[in-house]
Amino acid sequence: MTAGTPGSSGSASGGAPLQEWVSELADDLAVQLGDLVVPHLGRAAARALAGRAVGGDTTFAVDEMAEAFATRFLSTQDRPVAVYSEDRGYQEWHAPAEYVLIIDPIDGTRPALAGFEAACVSIAVAPMVERPTMADVIYGVIVEIKEGGVFRATRGGGVDIRTGVGRPLTPSISANNDLSRLFWTIGFRGRPASELVAVLGGLIDRSSVDGAVFDIGSATYSMTRILTGQLDAYVDVGPLMIELAPWVETRFRDVGKGHVLNNSPYDVAASVLMLREAGCVVTDAAGRSLEDRPLLGSDMDYQMSVVASANPGLHEAILTEVAAGVRAIAGPGVGSS
Repeated sequence: MTAGTPGSSGSASGGAPLQEWVSELADDLAVQLGDLVVPHLGRAAARALAGRAVGGDTTFAVDEMAEAFATRFLSTQDRPVAVYSEDRGYQEWHAPAEYVLIIDPIDGTRPALAGFEAACVSIAVAPMVERPTMADVIYGVIVEIKEGGVFRATRGGGVDIRTGVGRPLTPSISANNDLSRLFWTIGFRGRPASELVAVLGGLIDRSSVDGAVFDIGSATYSMTRILTGQLDAYVDVGPLMIELAPWVETRFRDVGKGHVLNNSPYDVAASVLMLREAGCVVTDAAGRSLEDRPLLGSDMDYQMSVVASANPGLHEAILTEVAAGVRAIAGPGVGSS
């Protein structure tokens, strides 16, 4: 195994096509990680603090256990893969790597520690090219840790959803575009509460009676609920707040114990592919494409805001509310399209 610069080695321009062995490798690892974590759901010992991840978030004991398992698993496979994971960053086996796996072994660690359902294993696969971006993700697999459901997507090949007992499910996408009836989730961990509510308060108020807003604690679980029809949207505006109101970065660092904590590629790479393959709309919080965003990294340069919506009409309505909220903290003329 070697640690190095992400994207410093790889295949020819354009990358390798998806080969069956790499999707099977990702599937196998995702299922085994889920099985590993299940006995620790809701256990107090799993909450022990084990350090800080590469991006600055807390590493709990259960995170370290899952990361260590993923490292051992991949190091014994004799396959030309590299990996970028939440806690350990970039690692490579059997160079030159043909593919890179972008892994979040437990997306939703805090719900997992509480024994809730909102925790998933998320793995995205991309060919190892010079500087891979979100557009290079060609396969994704997500496993629900507690319930056992599996979501898979291949770029250009649609989405496959299975229940914990293997029963296929057809994606059920909401047609709602009424913000007062919106069922949605918000990214709250590590974000300053007063400033976040200043941006999203209008949307919260509009949906608080006839709709619902949740902080589920997992971007992956939240975004896949759009595929099941349980939710209409997922909204995370943190990086856009810092981009358009730079003064708010200090508040993010206050909350994040010196770090800025927002979604990194490993949080959303697999989910974004799945939603797009199902016909949903996913952009950043300003309506810009995520496809050119760099894939391997976790600091502020790699973090991205995300708005994921069930349909285009709803997406435009949410973006309008977000822009108005950004103007509330950044001043008139900022956040307008």
